Amino acid sequence: MRQNARRILAAAALTLLGATAYAQKTAEVHPGKGGSPHVRTAWTIDGAQISVEYGRPYLKGRPEATLMAPGKPWRTGADEATVLTTDKPLKFGSVSLPAGSYTINTQPGEKEWQIIFGKLGKPGQWGVPYNASLEIGRAPMSISKTKAAVEQLTISIDDTPAGATLRIEWGSTSAQTPFTVG
Repeated sequence: MRQNARRILAAAALTLLGATAYAQKTAEVHPGKGGSPHVRTAWTIDGAQISVEYGRPYLKGRPEATLMAPGKPWRTGADEATVLTTDKPLKFGSVSLPAGSYTINTQPGEKEWQIIFGKLGKPGQWGVPYNASLEIGRAPMSISKTKAAVEQLTISIDDTPAGATLRIEWGSTSAQTPFTVG
């Protein structure tokens, strides 16, 4: 009886892992000028096609606080601006984004981060310096520690019963913000 229960649990876990892996598709866009690869990761969440294109820098032993300075907007990636594209409206806290493309910056804090959405001024727009005149709005992000150190910046979206969660992980930091489609 116990072996059957273990097999059923193992099969369910594999099915869940397979569904999660299938839901996210990542493709390299180009090698970065500074050595950070650029990727486009795409998901289908509640009928919306959502993608994030970003540079994935490595920590390389550098202190997190120097790369993600508390209290200052950070480009949340490397080289070009990090860009979120959606074919359906999204809502992050009080920020409503119609279908389109938007830059993502974050502002790290000790107890909470903010995700900052901006207008995409032009294709290939550089990620620094931060351009406050393009800012659309901000939403809170909760932070926690990762289970293990994350050497390379990773942005992901987790499907949830109430919508989804956008998650940014690097070093020992995990910042997440819930959102809904529609």
